[in-house]
Amino acid sequence: MSNLAGGRGEEPLKSERGDNQLARDYERCAAITRRSSSNFYYAFMLLPADRRRALNAVYAFCRFVDNIADDEGSREPAAMLDRWRRELDAVYAGTPAHAIARALADSVRRFNLHRRYFDEVIAGVEMDLAHKRYETFDDLRLYCYRVASAVGLICIELFGYRNPRSAVYAENLGIAFQLTNILRDISEDAARDRIYIPLEDLRKFGVTEQQILEGRYSPEFRALMDYEAIRAQTFYSAAVDSLPGEDRMSLLSAEAMRMIYRDLLNRIIKADYRVFNHRYRVPAPRKLFLVGRVWAGSHLGFAPI
Repeated sequence: MSNLAGGRGEEPLKSERGDNQLARDYERCAAITRRSSSNFYYAFMLLPADRRRALNAVYAFCRFVDNIADDEGSREPAAMLDRWRRELDAVYAGTPAHAIARALADSVRRFNLHRRYFDEVIAGVEMDLAHKRYETFDDLRLYCYRVASAVGLICIELFGYRNPRSAVYAENLGIAFQLTNILRDISEDAARDRIYIPLEDLRKFGVTEQQILEGRYSPEFRALMDYEAIRAQTFYSAAVDSLPGEDRMSLLSAEAMRMIYRDLLNRIIKADYRVFNHRYRVPAPRKLFLVGRVWAGSHLGFAPI
């Protein structure tokens, strides 16, 4: 499916031919990645420089678009999203204006990244603007696919893969990541009057919306969170099961992210879901250890965990 292996990613940056603007654009994207998502930043360390630059551009675009839904000071979020959709038009027309879009356009050209997944990311942010609750898991799963799985599908196009089952891997992994984020950020989201845990699940365990919004811990809440964590673990396991052996080396960065995010989920579980007064993180030394384990496992034959 992907034609990236041995593709055009090795050609020199324009800055090497006298134009420093593109190099500055890429550096801005890298700074956004370092500042906004250390989980991704550490996993990107396993990539060659050209693909790491491209991943930074992809991440910066997705972060800018996602922030539109979270920026409570914005009076025109829908209009801002439309502007980024037009900027995406310009990316694929070869006429981008914004610094992030210029870097993204270069990456799209180098690695033949398809537009449909970027459109899915924008559609996911539109869901965020329109909905603050999700009635069923099927509703939530569509949201997770758009804001997380679609990003993963962009990433594997960039990494390069041969077996179509790698797309199933990326979809499962994206949903697992987003479900983990939902558990970690439940208090932060509640402060914005958002509840991502499906309402049908709240009713199943006797937890009210008001309890979530007020940050009240209870045995019922713990049981609900345990249910949601098991669901996330199911998607992590499905990702491992669907990763084709022939693509394991090219998807090392994705595997590093899986290890880091699953470690984050385990920390939330071990803390008995005390998420209302603490935002859980994976410490930097632990991230480095996990990234190193993925690298060593790929070269020395360690089994995935």
